[in-house]
Amino acid sequence: MKKKIALGLIAALTMATVIGCGSPGKESAGYTDGTYEGVGAGYKGDIKVSVEVKGGKITDVKVLEQAETEGLGDKAAEEVAQKIVKENSVEVEGVSGATGSSNGVKEAVKKALEAK
Repeated sequence: MKKKIALGLIAALTMATVIGCGSPGKESAGYTDGTYEGVGAGYKGDIKVSVEVKGGKITDVKVLEQAETEGLGDKAAEEVAQKIVKENSVEVEGVSGATGSSNGVKEAVKKALEAK
């Protein structure tokens, strides 16, 4: 009987430890609903975005102004904006070959969300 109680306690403590040591979620909770604008430094100049938040989640990111390389940087900016909405986080992978444009969009979205 004592063995069963001891095993039960060990199992409960083990589960509590595993649950308590879980990794934190992505930077996504707690966004305030609204539409925000931000500017980040792209490869060829500033990138201006509009970020829409509904229900605490990023629902839309629009690239309002950019001067990135046509055919690569401009498409990368749009692709990163879509990834941010899909992941509800600015911590997304950039587009290979368009690091400056990718980072510019992420920076602009971060600044927009900080302005809330």
